[in-house]
Amino acid sequence: MFMIHRLSTVHLILHAVLVFYVFSGCVYSQDRGAAEEKALHHTKDGFQNPYVEKKKRGFFKYMKMRYFSNEKFADYEANAHKVPRVETDIAAIQHPMDALQVTWIGHATILIQYNGVNILTDPMFSDRASPVSFLGPKRYNPPALQIEDLPPIDYIVISHSHYDHLDQNTVQQIGSRAKWLVPLGLQKWFVRAGVNAENIMEFDWWDVRQFAKTTITATPAQHWSARSLWDRNKTLWASWILQIDDKTIWYSGDTGYNPKQFKEIGEKFNTINLALISIGAYEPRWFMKDMHINPEEAVQIHLDIKSEHSIAVQWGTFQLTSEPIDDPPLKLREALAEKNIPTGKFEFMKIGEIRAIK
Repeated sequence: MFMIHRLSTVHLILHAVLVFYVFSGCVYSQDRGAAEEKALHHTKDGFQNPYVEKKKRGFFKYMKMRYFSNEKFADYEANAHKVPRVETDIAAIQHPMDALQVTWIGHATILIQYNGVNILTDPMFSDRASPVSFLGPKRYNPPALQIEDLPPIDYIVISHSHYDHLDQNTVQQIGSRAKWLVPLGLQKWFVRAGVNAENIMEFDWWDVRQFAKTTITATPAQHWSARSLWDRNKTLWASWILQIDDKTIWYSGDTGYNPKQFKEIGEKFNTINLALISIGAYEPRWFMKDMHINPEEAVQIHLDIKSEHSIAVQWGTFQLTSEPIDDPPLKLREALAEKNIPTGKFEFMKIGEIRAIK
């Protein structure tokens, strides 16, 4: 990440704006409207989190925290090598094993393969999480493979609109070769990006679509959305249940923790064979807590949804928060020990690793 003394004032402000709109929490409406008959997460002109206390945490508070407080941000660039990675076996991806197979491509991008079905989560292959190629959050660990290395993708799920989860260059490269399953409000964006409308399906929370071999459900998450100063919370955010034949997978996307929504997911689905749960981007807690879980809360979600096996994702790639790049798996081990959960029940992968889930 650029250091403050290396940036002009203009570049500093632009960089901070881009960082803010990738990861941090913000002002969001809690206007429920007594006459509204919509679900609690709907507002008159967008969406909200039903179980978060209303707070003002806007751009200037982020600037104060990031550049003018005592918060010390770790050096990701100097420590990027601490994130383990392996060379991906492309042949194993093109010809997957019979078992449920997952590959961590990097950040929140995971390839899920089972019984001839290929699903991708939040594909992000660019060097920056930004609308421009020369400024904004930099990628410190490259993706494990390139788009051309992927097998034919059947479905892609998008958790929300932030740049590290919804990358226009990636979307345009994949285009209409897959079905894009997106939260409410994002179809127009995809059409403008060049994807055929018939390849885009919008979901509200608990909407279900059935396909051959596959049933996909959008489930709640606690987050927010924006790609500019003018579209805050105009589109929805979601986690996802992916049911492929006899296997059920849950992908968290970005989320904060609350004691209701994840327990509800665990109650509605009798068995979750595999959960892909975010463990990164969580410090300082006073600023990030509502919108990003830390490893301890990730473990609680693992318990709430009654996951048989969980894998940690979304860490070790982009820096917008202050914890060291290799802190998430260390904190995950501590949280598992605190709950007396064997480490084999909630693991982390190497970037590029292919894992079979029995």
